[in-house]
Order: sequence, then C-alpha cells, then structure tokens
Amino acid sequence: MKKHSHAFVDEYDGPVGFGLDRETDEKTVAYFLQKFSDDRAVATLSARMSDAELEELFSLMSRLLKTHLDEDEYHSLFLKDG
Repeated sequence: MKKHSHAFVDEYDGPVGFGLDRETDEKTVAYFLQKFSDDRAVATLSARMSDAELEELFSLMSRLLKTHLDEDEYHSLFLKDG
C-alpha cells in the first residue's frame, strides 16, 4: 500500500488563484504543491534549479514543517513512520 497520496489535485474542480479568499488560497497552495511534487515535474525542476534555489526551497519547507507540526504530526503526516 502506498504511503503518499495526491488525490486533491485530481479531484479538485474549484478555482485556482491566489488572493481571492483564504479558502481558495489554501486550496491553490495544495493544488500547486501536488502539481509541483509530481515525479516528472519535480525531477525536471530540481535538475534546473541553482544550488541557492534548492537550499532556499529546502529551508522554507523545513521551517514550515517545524513551525506548524508538532513532533508526532511530523512523524505521522510527513515522514509517514508513525
């Protein structure tokens, strides 16, 4: 059984745009993140990113995880080992 899912991007049929309202902003971010993390898309993008861009993205994502998830959530939601 797969540990990861990306069903939202395949099922969402609402607006994709930022700045309309909080709900649309949250759904737009989820949509973009799932599109970005597609295996082929992320492989292509990461190969073209500079070292500084890779570090910037990694640092941002790490900071968000540390800020918004407690230890148990980090393990169960992100690492999928809990």
